[in-house]
Formats: sequence, C-alpha cells, structure tokens
Amino acid sequence: MASLGLGAVLGPEGPLILLGSGVAVWLMRLFKADVPAQGQAMVGAAGSFAAVSTLLGPPITGAFLLMEVSGIGGPMLGVVLVPGLLAAGTGSLVFVGLDNWTGLGTFSLAIPDVPQATSPTVTELGWALVIGLLAASVGTGSRKLSLLLQARAERHLIPATVLMGLVVAGLAIAYAQGSGKAATEVLYSGQSALGPLLSNSAGYTVATLLLLLACKGLAYCASLSAFRGGPIFPAMFLGAAGGIALSHLPELQLTSAFAMGIGAMSVAMLKLPLTAVLLATLLLGVQGLTVMPLVILAVVVAHVVTLRPAGPTPVHRRRPRRHDEPSGGRPIPSMGPSRGNRQQSPHSCSVTAADAR
Repeated sequence: MASLGLGAVLGPEGPLILLGSGVAVWLMRLFKADVPAQGQAMVGAAGSFAAVSTLLGPPITGAFLLMEVSGIGGPMLGVVLVPGLLAAGTGSLVFVGLDNWTGLGTFSLAIPDVPQATSPTVTELGWALVIGLLAASVGTGSRKLSLLLQARAERHLIPATVLMGLVVAGLAIAYAQGSGKAATEVLYSGQSALGPLLSNSAGYTVATLLLLLACKGLAYCASLSAFRGGPIFPAMFLGAAGGIALSHLPELQLTSAFAMGIGAMSVAMLKLPLTAVLLATLLLGVQGLTVMPLVILAVVVAHVVTLRPAGPTPVHRRRPRRHDEPSGGRPIPSMGPSRGNRQQSPHSCSVTAADAR
C-alpha cells in the first residue's frame, strides 16, 4: 500500500494476486487444517481469481490473465479454472450488488469517448509490424535493466530502495520541468492516466511524449528493481504514450496506434499474448473490435521477437555436461532451492506462476 500510494511506478495486480491466494488459504486452514497440497493450491488460485477480478472489471479478464500466468492446461484446466471463475464472479458481486444490497459501484477499464476508428488499411498493417518490433526492443531492454538493477538492489535492499525512490522522484521532477506537465504523469502505475492521455493527446508534442517515455520507462525499471507491485499498467501506459507518438506517422490512426502500442508493450513485458490483446481491446470498448486485427498482429510480432533466442551457441563454447546430467543433456531437477531463480521475484518485471502461488 505504501509503495503504490506514494508513487512507485507499479500496478496493484501483483500484490492482489498474492494477497488473494494467501487470504484464501489462510481462511481455509482456520476451518480445516489437514487439506492436501492440491486442495490448497486450488483454493489459493480461486482467491487469486477473486482478488484480481476487483481490478480488471469483468471476471473473464482475470481468468485469461491467471490462465496464462499459471500455464495451466490439460486435466488441471477444469480443476482450477471452474472454481476460479466462480470465485471471480462471486467477488464481482461486491461491486455490482445483489437484490436490495447496493454494491460498491461497477468498475470498468474502458476509456470513455474513444476517437472513432475506421477499418484497418494495408499501411496500418505495416505499421503494426513496426510497432511490434519497437515494443519488443523496448520491452526487452526494460526487462534486462530491471533485472540488472534488482540483482544489485538485493545486496543492500533498504538503502537501495530509498535510492530507487529518489531516482523515481528525480525523473518525475525532470519531466515536469522539461515538459510543463504534471509530475504525476511519471509517478504511479498510469492506470487512471490512460484516459486523459488519449483524450488530451492533441496537447502533447512528439518531443513531450518521448520525454515522458524516457522518464516513465526509467522510473518503471527503478521501481521494478526494489519496490513491490505489478508490471501490467505501467507497461500499458508506456505503450499508449509510444502509440500516440507514432500516430503522427503517415496514415496511422490515433486509436489504432494507441491500441497497438498498449498490446505490443504489454506482451513484451509480460509475455502473455492473449491477456495483452484482451487488455488493449477492452480499453477501447466498441472501437476495440475494429482495431483488434491490428492489435493481434502487433502483439504476435512483439511476442515472437521477444521470445526469439539470441542465436545458436558456438560449438567450441558450449557448456560441458555436468556429472548429474543424463546423456540427453537435460539436467536432473534439484530438490533444493536454486539461487538462479532469484531473478523471478514477485516484484520483477515478469508475472510468473510463482507470483500466482
């Protein structure tokens, strides 16, 4: 609560997933302590579904997110998904209400008054390829910088967190002084700033948008390295700002560029293509259906480029086989914790199955 409320460039979805699963398992253990591990995992997943549905609006959005995060499939799909969807639907009643009980008010990610989008053109299909490539490059660079900073921050966590907070503050002040805009555009997750950014896009020059991208992007990396929070909404905001900047290119509509930027940057940071497409189109309401083909193309390009290996390892530099490896070259799984897994912490720039657990 302190990190998100005081301006860290992170979203609330990561803590919600963890808190939802933790509270669900804790409540279950209060009434029945001898539940097997598989049952605890199912209840924990249901708690995560319910918690994240309070943020993403319709329960189906949270279901897509957690399905891709967890990588569930096969026989486990029904075991986890059905209770999870039920929990998400029940949790949404807190906001929608039931009978005479008034809910807390419906929440939607949809942006009001989205500019009209026309049918995609061949030129826009070409721009979708460009946006996908650019987002993959920016996302990969952001992930690497975040993990590099995190590895150093973990050695001296408390002073490093204070230092990263000062870095974020300095970037916000630099943006405000250089652009004349509010410093809060750099701070926070950017979730509530997406609508105003689109509706007031005419008041931003390309130079201002590029400065916003640089300051917000660096603040995002600094926050990911030390603070607690989720990576989704800052990635969406960066993609939106980049899309608006690119909309000045010939024959590229504002709404199309906005949606493609969000989708491509989201998948570059999260590596969750279905969730990225859903989030980008959900924001635009009816207009999202029109631009969905372009969003899908940009997301697929960014996803493929992000996952593309750097290249084959030269034969003379390949790692020799360890003594605990079978002849097929795959290491025997270790029963103990691995130090190499420390990069995938809950506040890293990738939502993983460990986060959902």
